[in-house]
Amino acid sequence: MEEYLSVSVPVADDALDTDAATLAHVTRRRAAGPATVDEQYDRDTRIARFNSALAVAITKGVGSMWCAYTFAALTLVGLPSAIQAGVAGTVQWIAQTFLQLVLLSIILVGQNVQAAAADKRAQDTYRDTEEILHQVSQIHAHLIGQHTALRQQQAMLDELHNGLDLTTLNPPENATPHP
Repeated sequence: MEEYLSVSVPVADDALDTDAATLAHVTRRRAAGPATVDEQYDRDTRIARFNSALAVAITKGVGSMWCAYTFAALTLVGLPSAIQAGVAGTVQWIAQTFLQLVLLSIILVGQNVQAAAADKRAQDTYRDTEEILHQVSQIHAHLIGQHTALRQQQAMLDELHNGLDLTTLNPPENATPHP
């Protein structure tokens, strides 16, 4: 029985200590929030800001279905002369004029839809991660409380163990058991 009383519960203090670098990182991430497309534009100089704004405006304009409809109408202007040129002219008109102009806008529309979905997924993931971080912080605080309680219980057990007369707990081998 003595061997059970002398066993202590190993609890590492440093395992439950809060890591300062981790807390600093978490604080910075919470303050920064999720990355946005708007933050990716070059804003170092006036020219860079102008170029970014112009590129975004053109992409938004060309990446609309209204632009695709406009390009389709524009290409139809050249269709009669393509038909007069015969099969080769018609194939050339379809491949080089119609498909390139119209599909350009439609592809950009599709990319914009996909980018919006990716941005929403990123926002959802960020919020989910924030919630998980909050829950982990609560679990960590709970573990610290448990750690403190275990250390107090271990101290009480050690105190009891040190005050016991262990010779009374281990009867001699030749002693007869009580009926």
